[in-house]
Amino acid sequence: MANKRRTKVSPLRADRLGARANAPVPFHGALKLPEVRVHSYNLDIEYQGQRLAACTNKRALRLFFEKWRKIARASGADPFGRRQSMTFTKKELDAILLSANGDARCIIHGAIEDFAGSLALLTERLLLGEWQQTECIAIGGGLRASNIGELIIRRTQALLIHRGLRVELRPIRSDPDDAALLGAAHLVPSWMLAGHDAIVAADIGGTNVRIGVVRLHLGRKSDLSKARVWKRVLWRHADQDPGRDAMVGWIVKTMQKLIKKAASEGLQLAPYIGVACPGFISPDGSIGTGSYVLPGDWQSPRFNLPSKLSGEIPRIGGHEALVLLHNDAVVQGLSEIPFMRHCRRWGVFTIGTGFGNARFSNLRTI
Repeated sequence: MANKRRTKVSPLRADRLGARANAPVPFHGALKLPEVRVHSYNLDIEYQGQRLAACTNKRALRLFFEKWRKIARASGADPFGRRQSMTFTKKELDAILLSANGDARCIIHGAIEDFAGSLALLTERLLLGEWQQTECIAIGGGLRASNIGELIIRRTQALLIHRGLRVELRPIRSDPDDAALLGAAHLVPSWMLAGHDAIVAADIGGTNVRIGVVRLHLGRKSDLSKARVWKRVLWRHADQDPGRDAMVGWIVKTMQKLIKKAASEGLQLAPYIGVACPGFISPDGSIGTGSYVLPGDWQSPRFNLPSKLSGEIPRIGGHEALVLLHNDAVVQGLSEIPFMRHCRRWGVFTIGTGFGNARFSNLRTI
């Protein structure tokens, strides 16, 4: 079953949805959004029979780490003893990078070089294929929130330049825990947010779930560049393996608490909930290929996340609430819109439990 879920996803194009792509009212998984067109997302790139996404995620980094530990064992002693490589956290790997132990640092740098090489190859295949003429790629996800992640981005950039590929790679501007929450505000046209202070948003990932209230600060900057996460609740569900229904129940209860908290603070919430989730998102809100990182069966034809949320939170501030679902890489990427005005075509990578990607073109540039 796992192999079936990892099958290659073909590029998504606006013409697949016909007239729906030009619909003025937002819908789930839309490819034409208020400020950008989504040319592709969730692409699964293969090269010489290998899935490159499998070499560019959290697990891959630790496999490279283990590879260099084995080399160290063969030539002397492993400075990390008997501890399993998969149990090291990002903070621990960052600390090793700054330690006085030269042998340990050498192993970390070997893993960084291998990971950067894999990421450069994946980027190259995209730029020579579906992502031609892409000018800038923002790197988000959990890896970005580490010193190792910063070094991987810099090293990958150097490798791409060496290969003659002139694309800018840079870390996503927002905190990785906030990016998809902020991006949710860009899923709907500005008129739907006018007169409101904030929105409720959710970012569902393979390791964590984040629920937050985003202050829009539209009076300070209408392009949402000043939007900030006011309150955020994070649950590391991977430590508990709760199952799909338990996770949805937690999401609902947390949203309800935050809605009450916002009301008690005098915030005018827009009657809208933006949700980011792994996988291909159909216009009816069903979730398809790519959601294998989530616990349980999110692709079941009997399960519809937006309908579940709408049933539990039918109204916000006395108005019927709109729940809008899109792919998590797309929504993370949308947080970059205010900072990508100079580009015609740009993209985002999300590197964490899995590897996500999305490619955009601005409907207007400066």
